[in-house]
Amino acid sequence: MSQKIPVAILGATGTVGQKFIRLLADHPWFEITAVAASSSSAGRPYADIARWREPVPLPASIAGMVVRECRAPLPAPIVFSALDAEVAGPIEQEFARSGAYVVTNTRTHRMEPDVPLLIPEANADHLALIDRQRSERGWSGAILANPNCSTAALALALTPLHRAFTVERLFVSTMQAVSGAGFPGVASLDIVGNVIPHIAGEEEKIERESRKVLGQLTDGTIEPARFAVSAHTNRVPVLDGHLMTVSVGFSRRVVVDEATSVLREFQGPHCIAQLPSSPRYPIEIDDRTDRPQPRLDLDRGHGMAVTVGRIRACPILDLRLVVLGHNTIRGAAGQGVQIAELLVANGRVDRGDRVRSAP
Repeated sequence: MSQKIPVAILGATGTVGQKFIRLLADHPWFEITAVAASSSSAGRPYADIARWREPVPLPASIAGMVVRECRAPLPAPIVFSALDAEVAGPIEQEFARSGAYVVTNTRTHRMEPDVPLLIPEANADHLALIDRQRSERGWSGAILANPNCSTAALALALTPLHRAFTVERLFVSTMQAVSGAGFPGVASLDIVGNVIPHIAGEEEKIERESRKVLGQLTDGTIEPARFAVSAHTNRVPVLDGHLMTVSVGFSRRVVVDEATSVLREFQGPHCIAQLPSSPRYPIEIDDRTDRPQPRLDLDRGHGMAVTVGRIRACPILDLRLVVLGHNTIRGAAGQGVQIAELLVANGRVDRGDRVRSAP
């Protein structure tokens, strides 16, 4: 791609906003042309107001960039939103109304019937929902949502299993890293040497969003997958990485070998595999008895691969397994960038920086 597409980041000073900057700084398709934050930060150089926490230097091109307010329009056809959910709704709608494609990491619009909730390897066809959204709302742009950070890893791991065997019952217990709470996150006296068995709203997100992601698109409407979900969410003293223990019941008895084979062979559509952010293997299998572990396995596929291990029979349902995903990459900024790449591959944004309808 000889001409890069301008992109903007809303909420650019926060944890996910910084991750967007890191992933987009040398992206082959995109170029950051605007960063935006609260009105109290606007008008000052990014380096002066952001407490940079990524383990690489702040890109010089961003350090001196003047922060803008989160007001439409910005000079970019694609806008990444890392805004707090409390303020995101009207801001994201304003940008979509002005003609931008808004790829949001917030929960605000995820469950709206005309907003695609996307994991590209799992449900790229749901992108077609934006035609309904633009038609019904009269927008020239659109909002596309990234799932909850736990849902992103869980639903990706379930995708090949649901397609092959049809999930009917699902039990999941999460061990979620403190980075999932943003910065400064959980107070040290609460989490050090401790486990907190409650994350507000998290269980409901997993239960609703997993069914939407794995649902079927028919005539512009998502029919959610019809399986029962029981979710338990826990905050643990781990910096990055959400680990989940999962039990799954299917429409028929499934043995370990056939489930492992289905997971190991999963690739996703060829067009998705060619996107710059897509890992070679979206699901990696680890046969070792004590894996996956966040400290050792989190960065597989540059943080975009989900690792599945301890696949074994379940005496209550059919199958037990452990799932690990990078909550700020696959579960947030990395998948957001991948969704934007899907927009380009689908022909909705071109190198002439024009937003247009798909052919």
